[in-house]
Amino acid sequence: MCLGIPMQIKEIDGFTARCEAKGVEREVSLFMLQHEELAADDFVVVHVGYAIQKVSPQEAQSAWEIYDEMLTKMDPQTDA
Repeated sequence: MCLGIPMQIKEIDGFTARCEAKGVEREVSLFMLQHEELAADDFVVVHVGYAIQKVSPQEAQSAWEIYDEMLTKMDPQTDA
């Protein structure tokens, strides 16, 4: 299974961005979205270090809600 992670762009330098999600920061390639208008505070879906799609803040939040629910159900410490 492949998973794209929604991250918020914090800073852009050419085709590289510093992105953050849940307190974790990563350097992300913007090369695949080079024809997309991107700016700090935009959200992108990141897969193996590449931003593959620009998404709205609402789409990013919805994805994280689903991921958090999946992680909770997978945690053997919970009563789910």
